[in-house]
Amino acid sequence: MTGTDVSELPEIPEIDLTDVEVIRDPFAAYGRARERSPLARLQVPGQGPWWVVTRYEQAREMLSDPRFEINEASFMRPDVPDDCVPYMRTMSEMNGHEHARLRKLVSPAFSPRRAAAFRPRIEVIVERLLDEAMEHAQDGVLDLLPHFARPLPMDVICDLVGIPESDRLMWRAYGATVAAAAGEDFARAIPGIMEGAKAAIARRRDEPADDLVSDLINTQVEDGDRLTDTELVTLIWHLVMAGQTPINLIANAMTALLAHPEQLAALRADSESLMPLAVEELTRWCGSTLLTVPRYANEDTEISGVPVRKGDAVTVSVAAANRDPRVFTDPERLDITRPQGTPAHLGFAHGPHFCLGASIGRVQTQVALGSLLRRFPDLALASGTDPVELRALDPGTWRVTALPVSF
Repeated sequence: MTGTDVSELPEIPEIDLTDVEVIRDPFAAYGRARERSPLARLQVPGQGPWWVVTRYEQAREMLSDPRFEINEASFMRPDVPDDCVPYMRTMSEMNGHEHARLRKLVSPAFSPRRAAAFRPRIEVIVERLLDEAMEHAQDGVLDLLPHFARPLPMDVICDLVGIPESDRLMWRAYGATVAAAAGEDFARAIPGIMEGAKAAIARRRDEPADDLVSDLINTQVEDGDRLTDTELVTLIWHLVMAGQTPINLIANAMTALLAHPEQLAALRADSESLMPLAVEELTRWCGSTLLTVPRYANEDTEISGVPVRKGDAVTVSVAAANRDPRVFTDPERLDITRPQGTPAHLGFAHGPHFCLGASIGRVQTQVALGSLLRRFPDLALASGTDPVELRALDPGTWRVTALPVSF
């Protein structure tokens, strides 16, 4: 945190991301910090300290404050060939008018109305994947992560965006590589991802359809000044890759329900009315985002009286904010009947960079959970499975490495 002297500031907790206990139980670690202060110092390996906002009210304020910007320093870019560089600056790195212009072009495809209308197509994809998944079951046990939760969001976003079905397996492979952020493998995948986006655009120029690529091409034809060819390619590959986000939410949600039989029973008893509430509560309680993408202060300012200098990195502990007792009653308890509304959880962030795909993510999670419960009335964690042991030691994402179930 360049230029910031916090040595004399009282009650500023420190959290070390190299501490395995922090990674193993982030809800407890960030929760303890939250009850001491709305702001803590986060020791980030290889990057120096960040500020981390721990309380709900201050988190919402920071995420919507234009003095804190996402930029290229917020992301770890792989080394890519020179011809790919122009396509690497995505909408996620933009702010203000530049960000709003591109977001406005794609937002209609991700609206709650469009997501609701897309539900029947999601239902078809879910049923097909579950049929295919059963072929991988052995002795009545199936790992839902690789055979259902992981391919589902990629197939859904490809269908929504306009990636040809013949290319889905290729995009699944690209998505898995990007999600793993696997160094050289990630970098090697980038040229193929760019070519895949270009191919999808070329196909839809010749064969328009009811999808996002066709909509964006029409926008470009009607007003070429609004969307360049480079922006079009960048939007397509970035939206497809970002569309994988529900993987961990679906897996986390199913793991949580199977570990809380009373909640699972309640949802089975009244799935139709409780499912929307359940998905919101599961997103609050076990959503995948632990820390938001860091923002950087573009001027000297303060958060809750603590000086934050220009250039300082600031993130939000979603794990702490979503369990802030100042906002949520009995926040440590999973309660799928919890009334939703105001205030809303921060599982999809807040402000200008609120998750574009939140509505489609909600719908596909509802459909996925509903189909699993309907098709498998005896669904349970595989014998001997400890939910704690399924967790990945990932400081930024709450996720499982497997989801073995019996049915």
